[in-house]
Amino acid sequence: MTYISFSHHLRKIADPIWQKEQNHPFIKQIGNGTLKLEKFQYFLKQDYLFLIGFSRLIALIIAKCEKLEDMRFFSNLLDDTLNVEMNLHVSFSEEFNITSSDIIETKASPTTVAYTNHLINIGYSQSALHAAVAILPCSWGYSEIGKKLYKLGVPNNAPLYAKWIEMYNSYEFAQLASSLRDFIDRESEDVSVYQKKSLESIFVQSSHLEYEFWNAAWNI
Repeated sequence: MTYISFSHHLRKIADPIWQKEQNHPFIKQIGNGTLKLEKFQYFLKQDYLFLIGFSRLIALIIAKCEKLEDMRFFSNLLDDTLNVEMNLHVSFSEEFNITSSDIIETKASPTTVAYTNHLINIGYSQSALHAAVAILPCSWGYSEIGKKLYKLGVPNNAPLYAKWIEMYNSYEFAQLASSLRDFIDRESEDVSVYQKKSLESIFVQSSHLEYEFWNAAWNI
């Protein structure tokens, strides 16, 4: 019998959603370089606001970790998100003619609010494990999308979309998802069947919200 880790079990039960996401026209048109600029601009601004909520959840995870090494991992993730990724996000947005003022003045869409509220509610009410499961579809999903699009070939006609694909295809981003899965697999070893059902529900809900985030940008 082949052993399947808990994180890969989660990925398996949510596979229909992930397949739907990876075949979304928004993703496909990033890959072939034909996505309309205004759709990607909308996505970038909303994604910046999402990262704020994402960072708040990581801070809650740090407070709930029982082991120092886990606190260090999530504190490094928080630092990378707040002080590296978000700064890169602003500079990358400028290449799409989005100023820092444009980002600051952006109001969160209903989809962004729903997603970040989902994360924060879990962060306050559940364990570090539950919260880590809530953010896994984001970090793992982007890595899968980046690798899939890169394998198909970056669009030579759209160098900025090619740059975005290369960023999420990177080894470093894949390692982040891998480290998060390692934490989840270790912490889920001794949880009850009831708790595992709760974790499955959280993962599926986050996966749905990931899909809706792309879909909202497509439908502007």
